[in-house]
Amino acid sequence: MGFGVGLRAEHYDDVLAGASGADWYEAISDNYMDSFGRPLAILEAVRRDAPVALHGVSLSIGSVDPLDRDYLNRLAALVRRIEPAIVSDHLCWSRFGGRSLYDLLPLPLNEECLDHVVPRVQQVQDVLGRRILLENPSTYLAWNDSTIPEAEFLAELARRADCGLLLDVNNVYVSAMNLDFDPYAYLDAIPVERVFQIHLAGFSDMGSHLFDTHSRPVDDEVWRLYAHAVEQLGLGDVATMIEWDDDIPAWSRLIAELDRARAVRANGFERPEVGRAVVA
Repeated sequence: MGFGVGLRAEHYDDVLAGASGADWYEAISDNYMDSFGRPLAILEAVRRDAPVALHGVSLSIGSVDPLDRDYLNRLAALVRRIEPAIVSDHLCWSRFGGRSLYDLLPLPLNEECLDHVVPRVQQVQDVLGRRILLENPSTYLAWNDSTIPEAEFLAELARRADCGLLLDVNNVYVSAMNLDFDPYAYLDAIPVERVFQIHLAGFSDMGSHLFDTHSRPVDDEVWRLYAHAVEQLGLGDVATMIEWDDDIPAWSRLIAELDRARAVRANGFERPEVGRAVVA
């Protein structure tokens, strides 16, 4: 689909006025599932002119709670109404005991968890009548019970459940720096044939860790990782988007960031390499 941006309320007027620069738009599913007012009308208007992806934050695919059938039915209704090009959510859990924790929490990456998550993904795809994509999360801690590297876990999950992957390059870098692994080795282990969308975003350096805030321009190290994904892994034709969800800039600044993604895809990362920030 080319290069897209997140559809945010701060840019509704720009988009409706025909502002140029984005090939497609990603909407947060949860913000439109229960809306029958202006937000949904705007999403429908945008969809008439451009492709749309629906990206969820509440599926909680890894929870031990049963899948929320009401949530799934409302999501399915939105999918039928909007007919998005992509439907995605996160590899995480966010509910326990029927209560939402409003965070995207990591899973213990092992065979038991794989056996738990695979049928849940298949159930979701059966309800929606289509393949979904799962996104690698930004991670700040790891389970002692994890025995499978995350990229390998995602690869096996995608194979068994026949789902796709949303590769968040910023999340790879944030997690790698927080948990001491090589982000390039992570990318090299991802099954590229399963990747149908890429996210790029900015993080905040908190001193003790990197925090995935989506509030800043994309970091040079993330651009370098993206160039690796495009040049070495052959992901140059995969739909790419900029996520900017806090301290949201003017439309022109957002599109300038998107244009940099276009330039990196076309020309590679052009700044001199002064040493990758890879933790041994």
